[in-house]
Amino acid sequence: MEPKNVKLKLSREIKTGIIVIGGILLFILGYSYLKATPLFDDSKTFYAIYDNVGGLQTGTQVSINGFSVGKVNNIQFKDNSGKLVVTFSVANSFEFSRNSKAELFDTGIIGGKGIQIVPMFDGAPMAQSGDTLVTNTRPGLTELVQQKLTPLQLKVEGAVSHADTLLMNVNEVLDDKTKRNLRESIQGLTAVMESFQKSAGTLNEMLDKNKAHIDSSLSNVDRLTTNFAQLSDSLAAANLGETIRNLESTMNNLNDILAKIEQGEGTMGKLMKDEDLYNNLTEASRELDLLLQDFRLNPKRYVNVSVFGKKQIEYSLPENDPALINNE
Repeated sequence: MEPKNVKLKLSREIKTGIIVIGGILLFILGYSYLKATPLFDDSKTFYAIYDNVGGLQTGTQVSINGFSVGKVNNIQFKDNSGKLVVTFSVANSFEFSRNSKAELFDTGIIGGKGIQIVPMFDGAPMAQSGDTLVTNTRPGLTELVQQKLTPLQLKVEGAVSHADTLLMNVNEVLDDKTKRNLRESIQGLTAVMESFQKSAGTLNEMLDKNKAHIDSSLSNVDRLTTNFAQLSDSLAAANLGETIRNLESTMNNLNDILAKIEQGEGTMGKLMKDEDLYNNLTEASRELDLLLQDFRLNPKRYVNVSVFGKKQIEYSLPENDPALINNE
């Protein structure tokens, strides 16, 4: 006897229950997906506290050395201070120290924030699920540009302010009278330039008229330079250097002789330095002068001619004889 096919019939209530349970499961899965929180996940959960998250969104990836290891699960205010608590998950496959940092950084040029773990391996205990990591915020490109442009902006504003002050001072200095004087000065300068142009034209005409003479003068200068070069060659050929060296040697010898004379060495030195010799020569000269004067005034004292054996008359000195006076 062949078995009969048994058809399992489900009641309407069972079908309704299955649909409701399936809808609930789909709702939970969808909510978990939208919240970036996997339903069946054994990753570790960490917390980070920031003053400003800069537009960080839930579901943003968390990376370590550029490799995605988790996601941001939740962002909420910590308390009335305004600080924000970021909850994120990290896979269990990577261990790092509790002193590691959760750094907030720009993910692109046009914006967007992300979190990267800066792992530390300093021997401290490993981070466990539920720990609050040390936070750090790396300035983005926009912030760096603002930091660089702010001092430049201040300098530009100061320069513009100084320029405005300078223009105001110039306007105060350049009153109507000063402007009129400046205009007249410029006109005078224009007249001077025109005069210079006329003088330049006259000079050009003079140069054109006397070009032949100038060429002749330059030729004479050229010949003079040639002759001077020939004279220099002649002097060089005449062994002028040897002559100068001999002259230098002679001057050195002369300096030695003068030095010895200055020190009183030799006849000339003694004549210049020996005062007794000088006094003796002076005294001898004076006595010779007296002798000549006495010979001139009293020749009979020195010359006595006797004719026919006449007895020589003895000579007596007059009372006003210079010799007696000097001897006294």
